Order: sequence, then structure tokens, then C-alpha cells
Amino acid sequence: MKTLRKQLSLTILLTLLITIALIGLASNLLINREFEKYIAKTGQERRDNIADELESQYDEFKRSWKLDYVHAIGMNSLYDGYIIKLYDADGNMVWDAENHDMRLCGQIMNDISARMKERGAKGGFVDHTYELTQNGKKTGSVSIKYYGPFFMNEADFNFIRVMNIVLLVIGVLSSICSVVVGCVLGSRISRPVTKTAYIAKQISTGNYELKFEPGTRIKELDDLGIAINHLSGALSEQERLRKRLTADVAHELRTPLTALGSHLEAMTEGLWDATPERLKSCHEEVKRLGTLVADLEQLARIEGDSFCLKKGSMDLYSAVCQAAENMTGEINKKKLALSIKGEPVFVDGDKNRMGQVFSNLISNAVKYTPEGGSIRIGVSETRENGVVTIEDTGIGIRKEELPLIFERFYRTDQSRNRKTGGAGIGLTIVKSIVEAHGGTIVADSKEESGSCFTVSIPKSES
Repeated sequence: MKTLRKQLSLTILLTLLITIALIGLASNLLINREFEKYIAKTGQERRDNIADELESQYDEFKRSWKLDYVHAIGMNSLYDGYIIKLYDADGNMVWDAENHDMRLCGQIMNDISARMKERGAKGGFVDHTYELTQNGKKTGSVSIKYYGPFFMNEADFNFIRVMNIVLLVIGVLSSICSVVVGCVLGSRISRPVTKTAYIAKQISTGNYELKFEPGTRIKELDDLGIAINHLSGALSEQERLRKRLTADVAHELRTPLTALGSHLEAMTEGLWDATPERLKSCHEEVKRLGTLVADLEQLARIEGDSFCLKKGSMDLYSAVCQAAENMTGEINKKKLALSIKGEPVFVDGDKNRMGQVFSNLISNAVKYTPEGGSIRIGVSETRENGVVTIEDTGIGIRKEELPLIFERFYRTDQSRNRKTGGAGIGLTIVKSIVEAHGGTIVADSKEESGSCFTVSIPKSES
């Protein structure tokens, strides 16, 4: 299996090589085509110039040709690859390069043919005749023989050769640069990825202390590292809660089981008589165990995948009044002042489950409010939510404990006096039900000044 660094380097190299090859091929074809057009145009201009130069070598007064100049023009043209035959106005031969030097003409023609054939060009020698005039009168004609449609000399071939070498050198240098860039980029990307993979492996073994330090200057990699850090923190918190849950469950079970076991042992060994009072005490411990198990089962159902709400349009004000009415006996017993203010607010919720939420919150308010205190309940609405506030003048909650009150088995009375509280699962169930409705619950409290719980539930669409 290839590493990320090697895979990235090879991918960049392969991509660049293909790109360079395509660019080089296209450039070569384009340059050759344009250069051939340039050569063909230059050749045409050269032939036109030869005809113009020869045209000016006719002496109109003497009605004769300046043969010395014609010879010079013809020889220069021959060395350029053009074989000239000059005729007068009557068609008589004036000057012929082949008659002047047949061997040199043949050598030049052979060299040009071999050079063009080596390049793979298709063509051959052709003749083109130009009429020569002066002052509108025909003075003669010139036949120019050349390799058509174009031909190149050694300098032209050297130019093409140099261009190909330049393209090849660029390709080689680009390949080297691509390898270097690929290695550097691959290393820059692979290091944080490798580190993240290592941290993930450590997390899987239970080591949550390692953290990914952002700073790669690559947004996606920094986001990956931050996500790994969040995952590590969440798993660490879950592990802490799991251990605490185990300890809390053991503690909640140990006390009633120890009391129940010691009472039964004393009665079975004849140390105690099985009086109704002692049997009742044993029965209370059994009931306490049953209540704890029932709470745990209820929490498991609410947090499980199979939990289903029977939602419908419900009135929060009516649900709060019903829950408060069910607590009338306890409220009167402690001589508490209860006030409910608000108006009907309809939300999309499960009436029974929301009744359970309000019953739990009001029960806690009654439980932790001293005799003669007061409980105030308000029902209001915002544009999107129905809001219920339950405020008491009870013992309150310390600031550092507020973030923990919705956790399983957490109770503000650290002595775990069961006369003032249950197993510490009630608020966990309340929060789970509220969040299942898409709502929120917030607690605000000051020690010895009371607490206020605010529940927000999305309103009915209708």
C-alpha cells in the first residue's frame, strides 16, 4: 500500500508529465506548421525579389541585358536553392544556371532533396515563370526552379532542432520540479494526517490526553484535527460518566442491599424478632430498589432508538396546571404559596411526556423549598417557542454545580440523604424528554436564594 506522500508525488509527476507531453506535442506541431508557413512566404518573397532584380538588369536603350549582373544574381540565387533561366522577349536563352555550372546545380538539388526527405517532407522541384517588363513593355521572362511547396536550409533545421531541445529541457526540468514539489507537498500533508491517525489509534486504546495542534495552514486538515480533539474530549467525558455511573449505581444499590441483608440475617439467626416494623423496613428498601430500577429502565427507553413521542397540539398552560394540581397535597402540607400566571400556549408535543417533565420540576421545587416558601410558575410564548418557567425560593444550587445537575445520579445534596432526594435520575429524564421534543431546558440558581428552570418547546405549526 502506497503512502500518501508517495501517492501524491506520483500523481503530481504523472499529471505534469502528461501535461508537458501534450503541451510539447501541440507546441511542436504548431511551431512546425507556422514555421513552414513562414518559410513558404519567405521563399515566395525571395522569388519575387529575384524577378524584380532581373527585371532591372535590362538596358532599354541598348536593348540588351547586363550579363555580369545577371550572372551575379543567378549565382547568388543558386546558392539559395533557386535555379534560374533567363529568356529575352523573343524567348531566346539569355542566361541558364544549369548550362553555366551543371555539376553545382545538380549538387544543390540533391542536397535540398536529401535534406527535405530526411525531414519527411513531401514535395519536389517545380518551375515558376515570371514575365519581365519595363515601362509596360515585355522585356523577357525568367524561369525559377525550386523545391516546392517550400524547402529549408541548414540554419532552418538548426532552429527547429534547438526548439525541440528547449522543449525537452523544459519537460525534464519541470519533471524534476514536480518531484520536488510533490515530495514537499506530500510531506506537508502526510505529517498531520499521520499524526491524526496516531492520535485516533491512541484514542481507541483509551488514551485521551493526546491533542492535535492546529497550524498546518490547510483548512481541511486543521478542521480534521479539531474534530479529532472534540472526539477525544467527548469520549473522555463519556468514559468519565461511565465510570461515575458504575460507581453511582453501585452506591445506590449497596446501601439498601446492605441494610436489607443485615436485617434479614439478624432475623434468620434469631437475633431479631420478625416484627411488623422490621419487615416494613425491609419492604421499604425493596421498594427503593424497585424505584431505582424503574427509573433506569425509563431513562434507557427515553434515550433508546425505539423511543417514540406521540406528538400533537397541546396546551402548556393546561399541562402545568394539571401537574401542579397533582402536587396540591404536598404543597399544602409544607404551606407553600403557589402562583401560576400565563395564558394558553399551544406547542407540538407529547402531552403525557410533557406532563411528566412539569411534574418532576414542580416536585423538585416542592421538595427543596422550606415551609412557608413560594413557587411561581409562568407560561409565555415567543415567536417560535412556548416557554414555561418554574421558580422557587428553595435552597438553591451552587454555581459550580449547575452544569452537572442534568447528569445521571448527580444530586446537590452530597450526603445523599434520601429524605430530600431520589437517585438523581429525574432531571436527566426531564432533559432527555425536552430535547426529544426539539426544545431546551436551562437552570439558573443561587445558593440559598432559590432556583429557576426554563423550558422552551417549539410551537405547533398550525
